[in-house]
Amino acid sequence: MRWSTVMSRPRRPTAACSADPTLVRLWAIVSKNRQPDRRGRPNWQNLAGTEHAYLPYHRRHGLENQMTQLKKQQSGFTLVEIAIVLVIIGLLLGGVLKGQELINSAKVKNMIGDFRTVSSLVYAYQDRFKSFPGDQNQNQLNDAFGANAVGGKPPTACTPAAAGHCTQNNGRIDGTWDATSKDLGSGTSTDESSIFWQHVRLANLATGPTDLADPNYRPRNADGGFIGIEMAGKTPYINGMRGSFFVCSAGVLGRYVKQIDTTMDDGNTAGGSVQATDATRGDAGAAAVATKDIVDGTQYTVCASY
Repeated sequence: MRWSTVMSRPRRPTAACSADPTLVRLWAIVSKNRQPDRRGRPNWQNLAGTEHAYLPYHRRHGLENQMTQLKKQQSGFTLVEIAIVLVIIGLLLGGVLKGQELINSAKVKNMIGDFRTVSSLVYAYQDRFKSFPGDQNQNQLNDAFGANAVGGKPPTACTPAAAGHCTQNNGRIDGTWDATSKDLGSGTSTDESSIFWQHVRLANLATGPTDLADPNYRPRNADGGFIGIEMAGKTPYINGMRGSFFVCSAGVLGRYVKQIDTTMDDGNTAGGSVQATDATRGDAGAAAVATKDIVDGTQYTVCASY
C-alpha cells in the first residue's frame, strides 16, 4: 500500500492488518489529520508530538538529526572557557588598581617635594642676599636683579606699608600664605608672602612667571591647589601650630593627606609639624582635623612648620 494513498484516502484496516497495533494506530492518526493542504498533499504539520514516530523512517530520522543539531547550537560556554575569561578580567582589574596606586604614590611624593622645596628656597635666598625674599626694599632689589628685571620693569618691592602684611627689612616674610583672592592665580604687591615668588624666581632658585599679573603666578600642587608661605609671629593658619614659618598647600585630597603626614611627620593630622584643616575654612586660626575624621574624597589644606 502506497503512503500517499493512505494519506489521501484513509480506510479502515483489513482483517489481516487489524492484528498489527502499529497499523491501527497509524490509521487513527491519519483519519484524524487527513485534511490535505492547498495542493492536495498530506498535512504533515498536524502529525506532531509523539506521533512523528509513525512517520516513514527517512522523515523520522531527519527530524531527529535536526533536534540533535539544535541542541548542539544551544550549548553554552564550558567551565574552562569561563575560567579563562575570569582570569583575564582579574588581571585587567589588578593592572588598573596597581596603576592607580602608582599614580597616587607619585602625587604624594610630588606634594611632599613641594613642602621641602619651598623651605629650601627660604634658606638659599637668605644665604645669598642676607635677607628674606619679599622683605627687601626697592634699592636692594634693583642692585640684586637690575632695574629692568621684570619685562623691562624693576622688581617689585612690597607697598604700601602695613603691619602684618608689608614691612620692609624687618627680618620677616609678612602676609598670609594665601594672599590675593583664593580663586585667583595672580599675585599682589601688598603682601611680602606673595612677592616672595617673584624674588626667588629672579634669583633663579625657582621657575615660573615673575609678573604678578600673570594668572599662573602662584604655584600649584599636583592636584591643582595653591602653595604658599607665611611666617610665625601672628595667629597661624592652623591654630596651635609652632615653627619659624609655615608652608601650606591647598586642595589636597584626604587620601593623600594621611600619606603625607605619615611620611613627613607622625601620622596625626591634628598635631605635630604637619597638620591639616578643612579646605573650606579660609580664616587664620582654623582648627586642625583629626586623622580619624579625614575623608578620602574631601579636600584639605595641609601646612608644614619649619
